[in-house]
Amino acid sequence: MTKPQQAEVVWRSLFEQSTPISEAASGVIEIARAFGLGPGRFTLSELREALSDIPTADYIERVFRLAGVDQVVMTNDPFDPVERSYWIQGMEINSRFRASLRLDTLVNEFKVACQDLRAQGFSVGTELSEGSCAEIERWLEVWVERTHPVYIAFSVADDLVYPEEGVRGQLFDRVLLPVCRRHRLLLAIMIGVRRRINPSLHLAGDSVTMVSTRVIERLCEANPDNKFLVTMLSRENQHELIVTARKFHNLMPFGCWWFVNTDTLVEEITRLRFELLGPTFIPQHSDARVLEHLIYKWKRARDVVVRVFTHRYSILVQERWEVGDVDIERDVKRLFRDNFLEFVSL
Repeated sequence: MTKPQQAEVVWRSLFEQSTPISEAASGVIEIARAFGLGPGRFTLSELREALSDIPTADYIERVFRLAGVDQVVMTNDPFDPVERSYWIQGMEINSRFRASLRLDTLVNEFKVACQDLRAQGFSVGTELSEGSCAEIERWLEVWVERTHPVYIAFSVADDLVYPEEGVRGQLFDRVLLPVCRRHRLLLAIMIGVRRRINPSLHLAGDSVTMVSTRVIERLCEANPDNKFLVTMLSRENQHELIVTARKFHNLMPFGCWWFVNTDTLVEEITRLRFELLGPTFIPQHSDARVLEHLIYKWKRARDVVVRVFTHRYSILVQERWEVGDVDIERDVKRLFRDNFLEFVSL
């Protein structure tokens, strides 16, 4: 089917033959309301009409304004040939968009990465010799210079081990961590995804698994001059990650990723972080798969923080501790801007 035909099938299934009560489906309705569609039901044709004939630059500005967001950090995969071609051509980047380098292929599929790097002219073997490490480091330096990333990132399942004598452990110690230190870049690690448990669903076939936070403890302890942004996919891992963040200055929990990015779990996780960390974490990243997601995901994130802040402030008021506008403004700026900017040294 063509894309419009696919959309019609999805619309019919989720919005006509079913009530759109899920987080994702109701989010589409919030986006449509933000773009001016009135109360009551609307059709896919009406939604298309509301979004049509808006130039790209104006559309981007409109989405950012509706979302109340200044800038975003993208997910940029240098192993994606289509995306890579844009960077190599030297495309002009809207100043609202900052880059990150997503290295899932290098970390999780090293043999595939080697083939790709060799095709790009880098002499890399599947055995991590001194020469291969130097070539991977040279490739990474090229991409740091090309994209000026805010951080380097990857996602993993429950098989992340550190320290490790294998390829992944050597990549950490001999390439990734030294490059991050040299350029003062964070390593953002997203842990707990099980890839394609249902292969027929392709990218939609991923699931979740619990992991041990011991690997994060060891990374933070062994590399005090590196900083780590960490988010975990399993609800059951959240408490342990928060406690670990109390022990290491170079660890920052950030966001509620993917399957825990629902109102119920975002509120639970945010309350727990407030109780154990105070206002010293990053409550949410957008988790936006497409640009328009910014509108409803950030609105819901703000609504959750308002509820949690109100509860925490009410406890202080009951104890006759004065909370003023200056205090509230400072705390909100820390959570939604300053904690991140200071931790990534921007």
